[in-house]
Amino acid sequence: MTAQRPRNISRIAILTVAAIGLVAFTMGFYIFPARDSSGTLWQRMCRAAGFVRLPADYSTLVVPSTFTSVVVPHALLGVGAPDQIGHGATLALRCSVCHGARGLSGADAPNLAGQYAEVIYKQLLDYQRGARTNSVMNAMSSSLSEEDIRDLSFYYGHLPRQSHHEDLSSAPALIRVGDPMRNIPPCASCHGAHDGKDGAPELGGEPGTYLRQQLTSFADGTRKNDASADMRSVARHVSPSEMTAVINYYAENER
Repeated sequence: MTAQRPRNISRIAILTVAAIGLVAFTMGFYIFPARDSSGTLWQRMCRAAGFVRLPADYSTLVVPSTFTSVVVPHALLGVGAPDQIGHGATLALRCSVCHGARGLSGADAPNLAGQYAEVIYKQLLDYQRGARTNSVMNAMSSSLSEEDIRDLSFYYGHLPRQSHHEDLSSAPALIRVGDPMRNIPPCASCHGAHDGKDGAPELGGEPGTYLRQQLTSFADGTRKNDASADMRSVARHVSPSEMTAVINYYAENER
């Protein structure tokens, strides 16, 4: 009897291991066949069974090349205190070559004076994290702390903005009513002077060349930091003549 019991235990252990192996084999080949086909058969079965081992060389891990863009509501960012605006003004000295001494570029760079602080905050973070790409802006933003980005946003948002259209009666149809049949909302519903969407900039008075560059980049997918791909979806369905009409309207007041 004493010799029989260990023999029975051994059989039970062998049968248990075989059963586990069969379950892992089934999971690896039939239940989760498409999840991961790399490695040996045993490695695939172990991964399918939930036993994951990271590679010794962590450089082989796949790391995303870009980061998801951010959208910060105005209420969350808040309003800058005088010392924050002053600090932002000091930081902005290095930005004046492209964006002007008081946030008005006079060139093809965007005018930042009076822009929503949360918009500037979003774009600077997107540049810093690689969600939006521009060789100059990626380099300029790389050394900024989160506090620096906030203070720059407060400073530019504090500056007076150029005059803009108050009345939409003369605006192109796409700006006033959009085109529901093509799933295009009115531009003014996101980019309006008094009504807008979180993270969407006010466009009145921006340089026409800059607006065209950005709309074209959204249309061809080379700019991808729009929340939920809203601008990419819209820009792809806008005709060249409609794009020109919208740009001319918003850029009319640039001076």
